[in-house]
Amino acid sequence: MDAKNGSDEHDWNSEHNLLQRLPSFFVIGPPRTGTSWLHTVLRHRAWLPDPTKETRFFDRHFHRGLDWYSSHFRCAGADRPIGEISPTYFASRDALGRIARLIPQARIVCTFRDPVDRVVSLYRLKRAYGLIPWSFEEALVQDPELLESSRYGTYFQLWRQTFGNSQVIATIYEDMLSDPQPYLDKISSFVSVPRIKLTRQLMSRVLASESMTQPRNYRLTRGAAMLSEWARAKRLDTLVARAKRLGLLKFFVGGGPGFPEISEQRRQQLYEVFRPEVEKLEGLLNRDLSAWKSLAPANQYNSYEAPAVRTR
Repeated sequence: MDAKNGSDEHDWNSEHNLLQRLPSFFVIGPPRTGTSWLHTVLRHRAWLPDPTKETRFFDRHFHRGLDWYSSHFRCAGADRPIGEISPTYFASRDALGRIARLIPQARIVCTFRDPVDRVVSLYRLKRAYGLIPWSFEEALVQDPELLESSRYGTYFQLWRQTFGNSQVIATIYEDMLSDPQPYLDKISSFVSVPRIKLTRQLMSRVLASESMTQPRNYRLTRGAAMLSEWARAKRLDTLVARAKRLGLLKFFVGGGPGFPEISEQRRQQLYEVFRPEVEKLEGLLNRDLSAWKSLAPANQYNSYEAPAVRTR
């Protein structure tokens, strides 16, 4: 074997090994739809990115290359499927195209929730973590992600058209709240993860309520967020994870005044904004989603949130 052929074989083997350490499934959100709870449950049965929960590779860090991405699965073995739970991928056409080119056989799980509850929850999360400085109304104008990730029907249809109906499923947040075991069984079966029997502790976390507040000091919180992102990009994820375990997060996140409630009139206006996308999703799923089209007198789900872990 000459040197050139030897080099080509080495390159092929290296690329093949990288491809072997790529996910076979993705839970793509959109954000604030219970994906953090799914991460908590599935991490014991699947190899998920470690120590960073969301790599943002396919929508933000693709230029860093496969070696950087696969390093997040360096501990993965052949005994479990590899997956990633990354809710920012849902409304990213870049992520959709890149995953389709690189892993065309991937299985895709979309998770949906009352669109008004979700957009309010996403805003509060981003504000609490210093990712945006604006009021809710300002953020709806200044932050494209809030409304773009609410285009449920449009993006779900795109994912199905790209990967095929058999490789893309939709789940509903309210199903998780009302009966989490069948909800989890459906996802586990779809992504080829052994059935997970929910313990009382895990089931109680489904209904865990979060109490986010605005940051006590936006500049300090924003600086910490930027430092965390820089550390992840430099493969210093372990330091970020260690800081969280030590409880340092509480010094930077929240601690300020609570968030003002969104008026019923404004919520109803938002339901009207989201109605076309909800109706499109209804048709694709052949499921009645009337509760997501108008303000209910007493929506039993409005007071619940997914576990208070960062989902962005």
